[in-house]
Amino acid sequence: MKTSSFITLAILIAQSAFAAEYHVAMNGSDKNDGSLKKPFLTITAAADRAQPGDVITVHEGVYRERVNPPRGGESDSRRIVYQAVKGEKVVIKGSEVIKEWKRVENEINVWKMTLPNTFFGSFNPYKELIGSGGAGDWFNGKGRSHHMGEVYLNDKSLFEKATLKEVLEPQPYPDAFDKEASTYTWYCETDDKNTHIWANFHEYNPNEELVEITMRKACFYPDTPGRNYITVRGFELNQAATQWAPPTMEQPGLIGTHWSKGWIIENNVIRNSKCVGLTLGRDKQRGKEHYDDVDDRAHEGAGWLKETIGHHIVRNNTISDCEAAGICGTMGGAFSKIIGNHIYNTQRKRQFVGAETAGIKLHAAIDTLIANNRIHHTDRGIWLDAMHQGTRVTRNVLHDNSSMDVFLEVNHGPYLLDNNLLLSRTSILSESQGGAYVHNLIVGRIRYRAKGWRNTPYYEPHTTKRVALSSFPGGDERYYNNIMVLNGLSEYKENGKFPMFVGGNAYLDKAEPTYSLAAKDFFKSSLSPNIEIQDKKGSLYLQAIWPKGLENMNNQLVTTELLGKSKITDQAFTNPDNSPLTIDTDYFGKKRNTANPYPGPFELTKSGKHVFKVWPVPTQADDTCSAQVQ
Repeated sequence: MKTSSFITLAILIAQSAFAAEYHVAMNGSDKNDGSLKKPFLTITAAADRAQPGDVITVHEGVYRERVNPPRGGESDSRRIVYQAVKGEKVVIKGSEVIKEWKRVENEINVWKMTLPNTFFGSFNPYKELIGSGGAGDWFNGKGRSHHMGEVYLNDKSLFEKATLKEVLEPQPYPDAFDKEASTYTWYCETDDKNTHIWANFHEYNPNEELVEITMRKACFYPDTPGRNYITVRGFELNQAATQWAPPTMEQPGLIGTHWSKGWIIENNVIRNSKCVGLTLGRDKQRGKEHYDDVDDRAHEGAGWLKETIGHHIVRNNTISDCEAAGICGTMGGAFSKIIGNHIYNTQRKRQFVGAETAGIKLHAAIDTLIANNRIHHTDRGIWLDAMHQGTRVTRNVLHDNSSMDVFLEVNHGPYLLDNNLLLSRTSILSESQGGAYVHNLIVGRIRYRAKGWRNTPYYEPHTTKRVALSSFPGGDERYYNNIMVLNGLSEYKENGKFPMFVGGNAYLDKAEPTYSLAAKDFFKSSLSPNIEIQDKKGSLYLQAIWPKGLENMNNQLVTTELLGKSKITDQAFTNPDNSPLTIDTDYFGKKRNTANPYPGPFELTKSGKHVFKVWPVPTQADDTCSAQVQ
């Protein structure tokens, strides 16, 4: 072994020898040393002590604090790890329990709480408004103000109202998905000394139930960018008074990376954010009130570079009940992996709306992988808005999303959607060019609109180095080996300057191969596949009937060579390391028939009725991924 290798090994051994593990427990004290026998009481105390390479282990309990990590790690092997003890429920809450509510005179269901403003410290979310302080880009309050605070009854958020009368005389909110829940309401007023909150709890006595109000801007969020290489694992992060997160300003979340590099956020439950659950976005320093300058500002100083930003892993989290987005981020999500997350119930109250609303909403997620996620009961499922190159969306299941499953807005490509189950009424809306749609099951409508008047940047392949701006002449999209059910590609017809590339698609039920270039290479059947989905205790099953003939289409295997290059960016469809790409496995990772791959996301050999377990996504070794022919 070379001398340099011995030196490197010695350094690693020395570093590991000095790494510390700090413990946090409900019976601890911040005056302790953080050992297992003398744990800290707060996570913040451990965070203040932890150095690169250290681990913070948190034991069961509810910790009502905002974790603001004062430093990050130094590398992937010298990160700072925050972890819950495996098998124990560890909750970080941005709220406080409130008792001693007083019933309003002559009212059965309405109660009032008065708190001194000093109770809130430097941040009072019942004074602060969503969209204030320059954070209101693309925010629509529907004609009224909304406070950052929230009131929870037994972990369920109430609906804020603009007047006290609407609390005294609650009516179902017409835009809410749960009309009954919308009659549980609250209203607030503040003066120089006090904050007053009224709430309609209906039949519940708030002094006998769990009633909480949000107090903190976040549960886990650094106040300074550049806190790199942090792991957050195994927590429940719940209830935060988050601000709106526009792509032109700082993007705070209930948990967020705040313009950093190399975070791992895994196996957490993230829920009840006033706006966004998890953010991978930008910082305030590079903010601008108008989106035209976002790219320029991102590169200022040691800014948006492949070496300094992104490379996060977000995996196996459950994210729900966030009123803007489950995950969002502008530029800070580049070179990242978002894998195996369950995202649902976003934008369900609909008291305010805006352009940062989706299960996953990203700008410029260059070379980012979005895979194996289940996204449902959102507004838009996945929204890729501007500047996506090398982005791959694969093996996701999206269903019951009210607007659409996937929205691709003003991107120049190349981007790839393969082996996805798109099951909502509208599956795809493309306002982009340079994309490829391969081996998807597309049950809903496919919509297309050319955006010739808009200009957005594009970059050198696999970098953040801008080449130029371009408008959207339209076209230059590829549809290979998909199964379509509702309308096919009719909306692409004569709707773009550049040619389309189409082949190996199956058009079932009402879908028609009306796009002219589909004339040769397609399969058509008027039979409905009768697709049904069923959730059985968190496992999602899909049932379908495939017509005879799909196995005899003589389809091509989809490769980098077949897909070519996106027209505007002149970039090939490759892996992030620039190696050639081959779509030779299906939704379950099963090898495809390379001589004649079956259309759609499942590699099959027989027609007829099949039942698939599609979530959690089974591994190849798990026989539940196999189709069951009935």
